Amino acid sequence: MAAPQALQLSSLDKIVIDTEENQIREPAADEFDYSQRGQWLRAAVLGANDGLVSVASLMMGVGSVKEDAKAMVIAGFAGLVAGACSMAIGEFVSVCTQRDVEIAQMKREKREGSPGSENDEKLPNPVQAALASALAFAVGAVLPLLAAAFVRQHKVRIAVVAAVASVALVVFGMVGALLGGTPVAKSSARVLVGGWMAMGATFGLTKLIGSGHEMQI
Repeated sequence: MAAPQALQLSSLDKIVIDTEENQIREPAADEFDYSQRGQWLRAAVLGANDGLVSVASLMMGVGSVKEDAKAMVIAGFAGLVAGACSMAIGEFVSVCTQRDVEIAQMKREKREGSPGSENDEKLPNPVQAALASALAFAVGAVLPLLAAAFVRQHKVRIAVVAAVASVALVVFGMVGALLGGTPVAKSSARVLVGGWMAMGATFGLTKLIGSGHEMQI
């Protein structure tokens, strides 16, 4: 009789241990779900990075064939306005399409008698998304503009724009990683290397084309 009792106790102990392990593995009630931030975080980080990289690359491309600071600043400002408008329009159209799809799905579920959600507050807001994307783009784009506006020497201006853009890219990568709960070093390095590639390609190709054809800008 001792052996069956020992086996029964061992099974009970195992059940208790398994129950405790499952309780330990369960997420805490106050643990934040970072996936909830995914949509707006993606739009904000993408917009800021696009504004920074696009305008900095554009200014460095113009600076590769034109030493005038005014030309770089005007080109950068034009890129800021055009890019912000493009981001706003693109995001508005995209979110409108998503909203139409969700509304159509809600109507189908209502016709079929499915317990679908009819809460309009959960539907995406196209105007809000457009304004957020345009603002994020402008915030990123204004940094290289301010960096170039107060430097007179051409080579120093190019270096300052590249340096400011690099620091800002690292900061954007860190902020995105911290808000999203992802590795900081990996995110920052990915954003920084991508920005360097865009700026280097724009500077090199514009200089090659401008110098080869002796363009007057």
